[in-house]
Amino acid sequence: MLDSVISTIAVLGTLDTKGVEIGFLAEQIRRCGCATLVVDLGVLGPPAFTPDIPRETVARAAGGDLRALASAGDRGQAVAAMALGIGEVIRDLHGQGRIQAVVGMGGSAGTTMATAAMRALPLGVPKVMVSTVAGGDVSAFVGASDITMVPSVVDVSGLNRISRQVIARAASAVAAMVRTEVQESEDGPLVAASMFGNTTQCIDAARATLESAGIEVLVFHATGAGGRTMESLVAAGFITGILDVTTTELADELAGGVMSAGPDRLMAAARAGIPAVVAPGCLDMVNFWAPESIPGKYRDRRFYRHNPSVTLMRTTPAENRELGRRLAERVNASTGPAAVYLPTGGISAISAPGQPFHWPEADEALFHSIRSGLRSGITVMEVDANINDPAFSDAVAGGLLQMLGHRPGMRTA
Repeated sequence: MLDSVISTIAVLGTLDTKGVEIGFLAEQIRRCGCATLVVDLGVLGPPAFTPDIPRETVARAAGGDLRALASAGDRGQAVAAMALGIGEVIRDLHGQGRIQAVVGMGGSAGTTMATAAMRALPLGVPKVMVSTVAGGDVSAFVGASDITMVPSVVDVSGLNRISRQVIARAASAVAAMVRTEVQESEDGPLVAASMFGNTTQCIDAARATLESAGIEVLVFHATGAGGRTMESLVAAGFITGILDVTTTELADELAGGVMSAGPDRLMAAARAGIPAVVAPGCLDMVNFWAPESIPGKYRDRRFYRHNPSVTLMRTTPAENRELGRRLAERVNASTGPAAVYLPTGGISAISAPGQPFHWPEADEALFHSIRSGLRSGITVMEVDANINDPAFSDAVAGGLLQMLGHRPGMRTA
């Protein structure tokens, strides 16, 4: 980006309740050398100052009428409508080249609206949200996007010695982000891989093999958010092939664990038709937080304390049969080349012989369900090794390379 080109940052907020604070945020951004485009998300009271884009425009973008929203007196309905509208407005502004970044500020309602707009933008566009709820679980606001959440520390209610510091630094942060230019080569295949602590060795080795062939590998931690992000990038067309070795999020979806990626996990690659190598990695475990977070119905199950914050629960043969069915069902939807690799020596580091989750009958229930559930045309490869053994990582990396049309020793340009 040339220094002579001034970037414009969209500033989002409710000018009826946070007008003074939003005005200060915009002023700080301009002091950093960027232009601003203020968008009003308020509904009820009059704006503290005239915005660049009024609230009426946002309401119309949602197919609504501002007067009707205001007269209805339903705050929840108004927030939902404005969230929908601001997503359309910001997407259009970015598409027209009128904005290069976005920053928002507010409480729970303001955060809901502003982050809806941010999620509508592509990855890489700077997005900063100063929020009263940023110190808690913000997964619903961030989704699979690259939003930077900044805790407001104090409520967004007036300017004081704390809020001025937080707001000014957020302004400096988004201004610095928009000025940062990263030179990246976009040539060659881009592969996504799923990993957990219990499959790290497998993915590290497979990634090294793929990278030696000139393939760039994006690794996603299978914590729910990681799986959703990976799926979103596949659906957006960024990914050439997928090494989905760690499908553990299916187990959390089934048993109510804390790291579910939702019911569409494994579906993006199938729908996109990209080459896919899939394995039932870490389907031996369901994730919970500290022991007190585990539902009482599971009190008689087998557990393993992964760390002080995460407790793993071993899946049963019955659960594994259902997990195998679900995995096969998703892979069966593949419109491109797909293969399932089964590590018969254990599906995680702790399901190997002598480890706490070693349970051959449960693993075999999983494998049998996968084998019997897969349609013809889907390759099934059994490897007599643990998922983290070199034999397995070599097999899955080699299988994906073959699907991508690579011969041994071949390197992409």
